[in-house]
Amino acid sequence: MARILILAAGHLWSNPRSQKEANTLAGAGHQVKIRGIWFDQAGVERDLSLASGKTWQFEPFLDLRPRTPIGQARNLLARSRNRMAREAYSRLGISSPALFGYGTREMLRTAIQTAAHLTIVRSEAGMWVANALLERGQRVGIDFEDWYSEDLPSESRATRPIRWLKELERRAAAECVYAVTTSAVMANAIAAEYRVPAPRVVYNTFPLGDSPRFDGNRRDRKNMEIPSVHWFSQTIGPGRGLELLFVAADRVTLPFEIHLRGRLLANNAGWFAAIVPPGLRERVYVHDTVPNEELPSRIAEHDIGLALEAQNVRSRNLTITNKLFQYMQAGLAIIATDTAGQREVFSQAPDMGLLIRNDDPDALARALGELLGDAKRLSAAKGAAAAAFQEKFHWERQSGVVAQLVDRAIAVRRH
Repeated sequence: MARILILAAGHLWSNPRSQKEANTLAGAGHQVKIRGIWFDQAGVERDLSLASGKTWQFEPFLDLRPRTPIGQARNLLARSRNRMAREAYSRLGISSPALFGYGTREMLRTAIQTAAHLTIVRSEAGMWVANALLERGQRVGIDFEDWYSEDLPSESRATRPIRWLKELERRAAAECVYAVTTSAVMANAIAAEYRVPAPRVVYNTFPLGDSPRFDGNRRDRKNMEIPSVHWFSQTIGPGRGLELLFVAADRVTLPFEIHLRGRLLANNAGWFAAIVPPGLRERVYVHDTVPNEELPSRIAEHDIGLALEAQNVRSRNLTITNKLFQYMQAGLAIIATDTAGQREVFSQAPDMGLLIRNDDPDALARALGELLGDAKRLSAAKGAAAAAFQEKFHWERQSGVVAQLVDRAIAVRRH
């Protein structure tokens, strides 16, 4: 039995990949702990519910809830450090770990104190922590859940320490004893960029055992006589494909509901009101995020899942997001933009929906019309998505890779 530490840069509920990793490794007999950050009480309650009864443990390494005077001071200090780091980089070109998010040094301190046999990191902060742990001769695993140095649009890259982040990624990819990522195209691109062995592919999918949790209730849908389209993300905001959706949807004459799930923050309210065409507003519904255990049921209420990822950001083009697999798990037909990562899945399950050109509202309008206007085709696509998930893409097919790689990593002799 080995002690394994998984480091996250946020709430447990927003890190489903960490949870699946922990379930797999604890099931293999390891002593597993996830450490993350607490930002708000609602998230804390979700985290505690998710961790309850598990054979692994979760604890925050940093609590930034401003509930008490001490909490308020800690929150203010963390935000001030981050702001000063950004200003120092912008004005003077000075780089510091605080550029990578809140609690970067606390994350490293936690890893050192835990002294795990293997520490697994993800996130920008995790890249810095990985390098610091490698300097200490510790065994480190890295999960390129995103390609962090390639995960920003061009207009944002000038204000970020991209060169430094790439150096951190290069060393981690070369020296970590465990390296995984979310798609074959991402693995091959990282290998070519950094001249390292390709990380192993672990699709960001979900267990077959989650499927029986569908509760059969209707909580989203309003009119069961017309089809329903579903999109979700943690945040409803610009640059996530919704601009494309509403231009296209306004060109579709067939009736259908549009359901969006995510947090619509106050600073995005004006943008959202402006992009929804007046003729669609009565059929557009916004739902807040739900606990992880409820999400499969809410997705399963709908007919078509939208995965409108962008191609102009390299990481977004290469990765395969969890929403694609959640749509498959729930048996939805899928309309997806033609990113390299999503092509990888569609090449193995071509009948589950339609790939469309990115940023082409006419293509999306045609795809919606084809599925909404043909009940048999829609039903066949939904069945093909569910079958592909059950036959090829469930987590049980990925978990063996994770367990095998961790066993090998633990056996590696430290420096």
